[in-house]
Amino acid sequence: MQKITSRDNQKLKFARKVRDGRESNFIFVEGVRLAEEFLKSDLKIHECFFSDEFFGSERNKNLFKQIPAKTENLFEIPERIFDSLSDTSNSQGLILIGEKPQTVNAKFDLRTSAFQKFPFIILLHEINNPNNLGAILRTCEAVGISNVILTKNSSDVFSAKAIRSAMGASFRLNFWTDAEFENVLSWAKENNFATVCADINSEKNLWEIEWKKPRIIIFGSEAHGLSDTERNQVDEGLIIPMENETESLNLAVSCAVVLYEAKRNWK
Repeated sequence: MQKITSRDNQKLKFARKVRDGRESNFIFVEGVRLAEEFLKSDLKIHECFFSDEFFGSERNKNLFKQIPAKTENLFEIPERIFDSLSDTSNSQGLILIGEKPQTVNAKFDLRTSAFQKFPFIILLHEINNPNNLGAILRTCEAVGISNVILTKNSSDVFSAKAIRSAMGASFRLNFWTDAEFENVLSWAKENNFATVCADINSEKNLWEIEWKKPRIIIFGSEAHGLSDTERNQVDEGLIIPMENETESLNLAVSCAVVLYEAKRNWK
């Protein structure tokens, strides 16, 4: 265990680079709950930073006992300096610099038991809000989705904000990142997936979709959805019926509504 007393320490500079997405091989894991989830995974801890006020509860003490088995790089920091490292307004005094989970750059293994149990995949096209992204990932895990595709120009699935919103799902789901929209749809046809997208102009609602076959469910960006060209490449569109002249739902909420309807009908 080492003590750091300067904001300009090289270890802290490195951790800030990870926090800001400028170190591609590592992720920034902040807080007790996320650290607990990270420790359940097989991912490695590169470094651990904790404030000198961290050991104020039995939960924190018990959590910290598990960390030396994962890394010898333990750094104690005064609270006033720890705040300069934190990515939250109310830090819990613990940050892990962790190994970045592996992703694929094309195609998934469709033979896994998790996929066979619920053979649906989510395609997120140019989603640019990391908090929405994290919330969607959390819903995917809750409903039993194991594979998620993100196209180019989407938010970083492993950014500090997205990880925090996902509440641990980021460590367990399978990701195909930096995908090309057209390539994903070609792969879908090759593997007998039907495709369906959320589309405000669709004449079908989500209750009229046939959910008894494997599908790739597509959600476009919060700002502009899918282009006309992209929609024309998708088999079907759907809308979520809304009353009281409501124009739209938050993207993460829309995703949750559609996924649970798909799950309900698949069983």
